[in-house]
Amino acid sequence: MSDPIYPLLRRAFFCMPTEASHHLALAGIGALGRLPWLAPSMDHAVQCMGLRFPNRVGLAAGLDKDARSVEGFAALGFGSVEVGTVTPLPQPGNPKPRLFRIPEAGAIINRMGFNSEGLAGMVPRLAALRDRDRLRGVILGVNIGKNKDTPLEHAQRDYVRALEAVHPYADYVTLNLSSPNTPGLRTLQSADALRTLLGPVVEIRNRLGSQRGHRPLVLKIAPDLVADDLDAISTCVVEFGIDGVIATNTTIDRGVLPAPLARRWQQEAGGLSGEPLKSLSLATVTTLRTTLDASIPIIGVGGISGLADAQAMRQAGATLVQIYTGFIYRGPVLVRELAKLGS
Repeated sequence: MSDPIYPLLRRAFFCMPTEASHHLALAGIGALGRLPWLAPSMDHAVQCMGLRFPNRVGLAAGLDKDARSVEGFAALGFGSVEVGTVTPLPQPGNPKPRLFRIPEAGAIINRMGFNSEGLAGMVPRLAALRDRDRLRGVILGVNIGKNKDTPLEHAQRDYVRALEAVHPYADYVTLNLSSPNTPGLRTLQSADALRTLLGPVVEIRNRLGSQRGHRPLVLKIAPDLVADDLDAISTCVVEFGIDGVIATNTTIDRGVLPAPLARRWQQEAGGLSGEPLKSLSLATVTTLRTTLDASIPIIGVGGISGLADAQAMRQAGATLVQIYTGFIYRGPVLVRELAKLGS
C-alpha cells in the first residue's frame, strides 16, 4: 500500500458510513496478512517488560476488537498489535450510530461500548494465530474488560476470567479500566476500587505465570485524571507489581476541540481521540513519569499523528507509543515513519 494510494482509499472510505468503512478496511488488512511478508527489521528493537519489541510503535486496542486482522497489521510494520477490548461474554455494544469522524480536527468520537464477540469468539482466533506462527517477532497484546451487565463490585471476576482465557496466547495483557463508554468503568481507577480489582487479578497472573511463563500485566488509564489520581494509581502499580501503564484512553472533555467544533460536538457522548487529545495524554505521561520508577514503562498513546508527536511522548517518558486515530487519517506511512523512532 504505497503512500499515494492511501489518500485515495481514505477518500473512498470516508464517503461510506463510518462503521461500514471500518469493517471493510479491517477485512482488507486481514487479507494482506495472508500474503507472504517479511519479518520486521530489528534495527530499532527495544526491550520492554521483558519482551523484545521490533520497534516502538504499536497498534492501540479498539481497531481490531476481535483479533481478525493481526497478521495484516503486523505486515504493515507495527512492532506490536493490541487486540480487544474483549469481554468474557459477547455483547453488541451501544446503539448505532456510535462512531463519528471529525476530519477538521483529525479526531474521532466513539461510544462503541465494548462491542465484542466475547472470549468464545476471540480465543479460537488467538489459538489459530499462534498455530500459524507467522507474527515473526511482532508482539501481541490482548486488552480485556468487563461486560456491561456485570456489577462493578464483581468486575474482578470478569477480568480474572478473561485473563485466564487469553493468557496462553498473549505476549502481554492490558486491563482496560478507562473506557468512558461502559457505565461506571472509570470508577475502577480509584485507589480502593483498584486495590479490590488488582488483588485477585494479580494472584491469577502470578499463578498462571508460574505454570506457563510470566505475561506482563498493564493498566490502561484515562486522560481525565488529576495529579492525586495518578499518584494513587502509581502507588497501586508498585504495590501489586503491575508491569506497565498505557496512557491514555479517550477523553470526555470537548474543550480540547477548537471552540466551534466543541460547541458542535458537545452533546455527542463518547470518547474523543486524535490530535485534540495530544496535550492531555502528554501531560498524563509527564506526570506519571515523575511518580513511577523508571523501571516501570509507560506506553504513550493519544494524538500521535507524526514523528514529532511520538518524539514528544518519548521525551515525556514513554518507552513505547501506540496509534489508532492517526493511523485512520494517515495510513501505513505513519507506521513506517514511527517505526524508525530511536532512543
